[in-house]
Amino acid sequence: MEERFLTFRRFGNLEDANTLVEVLKTNNIEYEVEDASPTFDITFSNNKLLNEYYVKLKQTDFESTEKLLVDTSDISIEDLPKDYYLFDFTDEELIEILIKPDEWNAVDYKLSQQILISRGKQIDEEFISTLKKKRNEELSKPEKSNSSWRNAGYIFAFLGGLLGVFIGWHLATFKKTLPNGERVYVYSESDRKHGKYILIMGVIFFAIYYTLYWVDFFKQFA
Repeated sequence: MEERFLTFRRFGNLEDANTLVEVLKTNNIEYEVEDASPTFDITFSNNKLLNEYYVKLKQTDFESTEKLLVDTSDISIEDLPKDYYLFDFTDEELIEILIKPDEWNAVDYKLSQQILISRGKQIDEEFISTLKKKRNEELSKPEKSNSSWRNAGYIFAFLGGLLGVFIGWHLATFKKTLPNGERVYVYSESDRKHGKYILIMGVIFFAIYYTLYWVDFFKQFA
């Protein structure tokens, strides 16, 4: 089975997305770019703030690409103006950047390391790796059960509506992508079981109501 592409970075404009694409091309890393911008602006304002572009990679390339972006960021804190905004960050805020490189650019990531080291903090790859691992473990935890969502699924499934089928499918199969590219289920095992029951129930009742509709329809011509 061919490995699928997953969202590595999101950008609000195509220029920033293309900057990353150039790095990927130079290093022969396979990628895809998805234009997720709305096709229709209900405000008719041509608001570019609504634009969104996804740069996608294979899961196996996530961590190596992350490291590549940092290694190729040729910048030092000596090159920065004294009022550069990262200098005002607390140690905890700078460490948060190291934990969440997917939410920041590679330049700020590298500068955060340098600033922390200049403040006498012991920052090494093992320390950063441990922090990232803890974050991935936290993000991989399933969402808290929502009984109202499940109950709505059962109700719509019993009524034969396709909305019940969708809710069941969503609960049973929906996954999210972690910063390291790993895919995990969003909902707990218990919720996924309910999702499967709702999905099956929805399909059955939809088939029953659909059949009864056509039986009743043809009776009119009997």
